[in-house]
Amino acid sequence: MSRCALVQMVSGPDFEANLSAAERLVRAAAVDGARLVLLPENFALFDSSGLRALAAAQGQGELQQRLGALARDAGVWLVAGSVPLMLRDDGTEVADGRVRSASLVFDDQGRQRARYDKRHLFDVEVADAQQSYRESAYIEPGTEIVIVDTPCGRLGLSICYDLRFADHYQRLRNAGAELISVPSAFTAVTGAAHWELLLRARAVEFQCYVLGANQGGQHGRGRETWGHSMIVDPWGELRAELAFGEGWCSAEIDLAELHRLRQRMPVSEHGRVAVIE
Repeated sequence: MSRCALVQMVSGPDFEANLSAAERLVRAAAVDGARLVLLPENFALFDSSGLRALAAAQGQGELQQRLGALARDAGVWLVAGSVPLMLRDDGTEVADGRVRSASLVFDDQGRQRARYDKRHLFDVEVADAQQSYRESAYIEPGTEIVIVDTPCGRLGLSICYDLRFADHYQRLRNAGAELISVPSAFTAVTGAAHWELLLRARAVEFQCYVLGANQGGQHGRGRETWGHSMIVDPWGELRAELAFGEGWCSAEIDLAELHRLRQRMPVSEHGRVAVIE
């Protein structure tokens, strides 16, 4: 077995304060024995207007350099929830002023091992103080699913709003995912209604550990996020949870038990395609 940890934050517009908090919390989780640590979405900057200024090419810029150094110094694999990048994964530039929102995975030597660009964008109306969200105004969607082997298991990557699209997770499961990361900034309204429900559903549907690291508190300008970062096992049970505010939580990942469950209940082998005439 190996231990995974989720970092929950209440990030704001101050890059240095946010990153310092992330570094402190990741190190604390590492001291407690975590081998894989997940940061939430928008952990470095909770301000959409500043994303392009923060964005750099893959492997460049202060943020990515510090994340690699953090993973190396703490001795953990680090899933950096979402990082703004100005280049697509094929090396071409997002030239319309938007960015790619990428979840980057660093190994315990500080090397980048994977990049996943958020596929589903949060363009919705919500009954909160902000009321309207339009991620597509400043983020260009990605197109590919991504799997990476980690010390805790084969990890399928996703970000926040992806959680509502079961086909994304079906593709990850088909590609061999044992764990699924969901770094998020779920609003208080949508989080209260659906966060735990969706995390547990994805864990049960696809017989994976689901790691949901959320933002959790008041961010100013009417923004409030739900928190309740949690690790859910393949049977749908909560193994760790942190309600509100800044902090971290962790749980042991038992891949042997996961595969025993899959053997006893081989759901992936039982799917049938309906034929409509």
